[in-house]
Amino acid sequence: MKREIRVKSLSPTTDVAALARKVVEECKLIPASRLPQVEQLLYYLQNRKSSPVEAKGVEKKEKKTVKPKDLTPFEGTELNEEASITKMDEYVELLYEGLPEKIRGSGLILQLARNPDNLEELLYNEAALGALARVLREDWKQSVELATIIIYIFFCFSSFSQFHAAVSHYKIGALCMSVVEHELKRHDMWREELRKKNKSAPENGSLRRDQDKTLRKYQALLAKQEQLLRVSLYLLLNLAEDTRTELKMRNKNIVGLLVKVLDRDDEELLVLVVSFLKKLSIFLENKNDMAELDTVERLARLIPCEHDDLLNLTLRLLLNLSFDSGLRAKMVEVGLVPKLTALLGDENNRQVAMRLLYHISMDDRFRGMFVYTDCIPQLMQMLYDHGEEEIDVELISICINLSANKKNAQLMCEGNGLKMLMKRALKTKDCLLMKMIRNISQHDGPTKPLFIDYVGDLAAEIRAVEGEVWILECLGTLANLTIPDLDWELLLKEYNLVPFLKDNLKPDSAEDDLILEVVIMIGTVSMDDACAVMLAKSGIIPALIELLNARQEDDEFVCQIVYVFYQMVFHQATRDVIIKDTQAPAYLIDLMHDKNTEIRKVCDNTLDIIAEYDEEWGRKIQSEKFRFHNNQWLDMVESRQVDESEPYLYDNDERTDLFYSADGITPGDGSVSPDFFGDLQSQNGDSHLTG
Repeated sequence: MKREIRVKSLSPTTDVAALARKVVEECKLIPASRLPQVEQLLYYLQNRKSSPVEAKGVEKKEKKTVKPKDLTPFEGTELNEEASITKMDEYVELLYEGLPEKIRGSGLILQLARNPDNLEELLYNEAALGALARVLREDWKQSVELATIIIYIFFCFSSFSQFHAAVSHYKIGALCMSVVEHELKRHDMWREELRKKNKSAPENGSLRRDQDKTLRKYQALLAKQEQLLRVSLYLLLNLAEDTRTELKMRNKNIVGLLVKVLDRDDEELLVLVVSFLKKLSIFLENKNDMAELDTVERLARLIPCEHDDLLNLTLRLLLNLSFDSGLRAKMVEVGLVPKLTALLGDENNRQVAMRLLYHISMDDRFRGMFVYTDCIPQLMQMLYDHGEEEIDVELISICINLSANKKNAQLMCEGNGLKMLMKRALKTKDCLLMKMIRNISQHDGPTKPLFIDYVGDLAAEIRAVEGEVWILECLGTLANLTIPDLDWELLLKEYNLVPFLKDNLKPDSAEDDLILEVVIMIGTVSMDDACAVMLAKSGIIPALIELLNARQEDDEFVCQIVYVFYQMVFHQATRDVIIKDTQAPAYLIDLMHDKNTEIRKVCDNTLDIIAEYDEEWGRKIQSEKFRFHNNQWLDMVESRQVDESEPYLYDNDERTDLFYSADGITPGDGSVSPDFFGDLQSQNGDSHLTG
């Protein structure tokens, strides 16, 4: 058996010998022969110092935990008399009396509990804590003041992790859940009663007075109830530090209760609720619960608000929720884009607002919404203000996303926007900024001609010894410039780009992204007749076929290489090279029935041009089309065969097979006229089986 003796009067000036004698006299379990040992222990305690590590740990812990003083004393919890730890037995006795005495006794204990130095002493007083838990369990519905005071006492314990076990032992968390749920139902009843009172317009003074009295009563009850809700939810938030306890709360619908409280107007209560929801939102199940309960709509009304902490917490909760695409759509629907844009000027909330806007801008459907706000001008001003400093990741990321929209890109180029971007990008070699410029360059319309002044700079950067990512972005920007007035031949010669393009067509010469951009660049410059001839003479076409063989499983590569062939067959010189000197038409025939729709489309268009200019390849192409269409027809017939027990589609005597012939679709034995392939070609170069 062990008994602890608390020495309250020990200080640096205490007479240790006299105190030791007193301890031995009062504690009958210590024999007089042990007096020297007791004196030695007291001397040790008097001179003991806290270790620096321990002191540092305590300080750190206090910074992280929520201190009891964060909750100011509520109305009705303060008393005129001052409590003393030595009178605890008297206070406990009051808990067995009537309701006023219980309120007074618990109020005095609360005074002691609000001082952290007393918590450990109170913890060992099991009679007091047991009585408080019993009174709360039995009487919380009878008095809001009493429930608030007792929960406040246990809240003081919950502010420190080492006391959570004691709070859980008395099942205070479950009681608080019941209290919150009950009070929210009461609030709904009050509002319904108030609504009924206001429904009929008052016609005389007595009705008006009755209505005003009801409203004042409601406001008084609401104030007391919000005190109770605040201390109850604060205690639950502290206990939720343990994820197992948090899971129990979720199973009892803590998310639903918190979301319901979001309709209140008390800012301090809202700060607590939003903090709690933010903590819960990091788990998928809680996030899904919030999505079902229209949490975003309730949070939208809090932006903006005068309370800085509430605004910041609300934005951070929305940021957690914005990882869900459905909730991002809901944010746009409730009009958060202009509200968040307005916060870009708020230094305290700019970063989190920009992150939210970035998440929204990830979805192509919502990028057009930014046109109707002043977001683009603000972002461009921020880019300008950075000077030569490194651009914030959030800022450049949202700019890259928004520049993928045509109207946004036009806004970015207004005034000297593009000039500023190009000047900064070329000076700092910022790959992300060049990616933004590359996005702008892809849009047809008034923005593309603005790049004519910078094609030389971009071409020079391609040949410069820089990082591959930088070259990729510059090359991609240049490849997007399908401008009729641009002299590509002069550009290729002046910057000696043909060897660069040819060298980077080899399958293992660079990263696939760079090789793909080289192919796209070749497709762009091939629109110019002189450039196409220059590329054909350099041996680029065989290099493209070799690349096609190596990347035949990559649809993007195949589509872009076929597009190069499509551009080149428009020009006589390159068309002859492709048809007579390479096997490109054979590859195109193989790809004619590819699963990818875009590849089939480009192949068909390219083969139609080849068939028009070369009879031999024209016959081969039509033969392949004939074979493919008839196979399709035969497969269709086989798949539609009926069971033998069912009637035939045709009578036996009348049933026949249909085949193509030189004169059209006729009955026959399956033979095909030798002139069929030449006669089958339609005006658009394609044939279709109908019937």
